[in-house]
Amino acid sequence: MTDQAAALTTAREILDTMLGTLGFFVTIHEENDERGPGLQIETEDSAILIGNKGDRLDDIQYLVNRVLQEKLPDAPRVRVDVGHYREQRESEMVEKVKAVASRVAAGGRPVILNPLNSYHRRIVYGALKEFPEVEATSPQDRSRMKRITIRKKQG
Repeated sequence: MTDQAAALTTAREILDTMLGTLGFFVTIHEENDERGPGLQIETEDSAILIGNKGDRLDDIQYLVNRVLQEKLPDAPRVRVDVGHYREQRESEMVEKVKAVASRVAAGGRPVILNPLNSYHRRIVYGALKEFPEVEATSPQDRSRMKRITIRKKQG
């Protein structure tokens, strides 16, 4: 079993224990694709696990990864999704970021995005790799939610 496969199996066990203790009946599938290791939850209680705009799902993912890091310090981050909710939201986010980057590259006016957590900021920075004419920055403070500024590169 590779390190990534072991991490994914351990993460699935952590998630299954956590949700089972809370009284949820779920089926968890392991995924390993170009986005990295992930867990897909199937349940009739998906709306409860997703929460308001995915905030509860973000919290579940955060907790699973924190416990996983305690057990396996070198483990990669594991995505946690419910009913492909995160996958759909991330695709929408990438499309919006690409549209903003195109506008900034063409018009030059900087755009400040809504506050994002670290997971979503990584998605934004990944999407912006296709746009060498723009740069993105976020504050270097310790706050959890930060706004990314997308601007045209100087020079």
